[in-house]
Amino acid sequence: MNIVLCYQTVPAHVEQIRAAAGNDFNVIDAGQEGIAAALPTADIYCGHAKVPVPWAETVDAGRLKWIQSSAAGMDHCLVPEVIASDIPVTSASGLFANQVAEQTMALLLGVVRSLPTFFRAQVKKEYIRRPTGDLHGKTVGIVGLGGNGRRLAEILAPFQVRILATDLCPYDKPDCVEQLWPADRLNDLLAESDVVILALPLNADTRYLFDTDQFAAMKTGAIFINVARGQVVRESALIHALETNHLSAAGVDVAELEPLPPESPLWDFENVIITPHVGAQGRTRNDDVTDLFCENLRRFRAGEPLINVVDKRLGFPLRPAPQ
Repeated sequence: MNIVLCYQTVPAHVEQIRAAAGNDFNVIDAGQEGIAAALPTADIYCGHAKVPVPWAETVDAGRLKWIQSSAAGMDHCLVPEVIASDIPVTSASGLFANQVAEQTMALLLGVVRSLPTFFRAQVKKEYIRRPTGDLHGKTVGIVGLGGNGRRLAEILAPFQVRILATDLCPYDKPDCVEQLWPADRLNDLLAESDVVILALPLNADTRYLFDTDQFAAMKTGAIFINVARGQVVRESALIHALETNHLSAAGVDVAELEPLPPESPLWDFENVIITPHVGAQGRTRNDDVTDLFCENLRRFRAGEPLINVVDKRLGFPLRPAPQ
């Protein structure tokens, strides 16, 4: 039986997986270059293919028994063939919550404190005081209160902000969140929030969730931060909201089309910070993925419940409802 890997491993990771797999499995470290050829031979797959792969052929082969994503976002593997199959899928949901929260705070504080303006001044060697904003006392709306959103709320709380949130599973409200509303109350959150942060998954229901109407529902002068997925947002609507000064600033770690094309108007706004989808990067990321996979591999071999089993239609693991 084959375990096929497609994430950034080092030899120690592969040896750790071989030790967890035992003699029953052959471990193939395919990487991005070899994943298209190797995937149809997989009995277990762990990774995040960033190149086209033959999912339909793989599902039709009937060998694949389990998919472990090395990412929290699942759009790379939740293709129609996989969704329609009985192949279980597990994610890395919550594994990179600290890193995503740090990236969010970097973007948010950067635009609040006018860092793009000061970066441009630094290049010109201009030591001139210019206006800045404040985060303390603001109302922050988090759209999507999963693992990333909850960690972000914890980190925001000491800034003495009022935190609102919406989620598909609006229960188990953290103490630091004032209101946790169902997803259909998004416009209520937008109307009250000085800062809106997207931390929700990409699926059929959330693709282009943020369009002209949603930006219009936000406060004039609000700040918009996206650390979710680029295609949750209609980028032309975001650009319009910035061009008309309806938004005061934005920070985006993701783009509708990645890499963000050089001709995109987003590059030219002085009140926008752009980072190239690095929110989940961290020194221990691949160690953490390997540890999670090995624990799930142990559970798989023992017939025990897996960690982070994904609802394949929704694209993320559901939290259990309160009893």
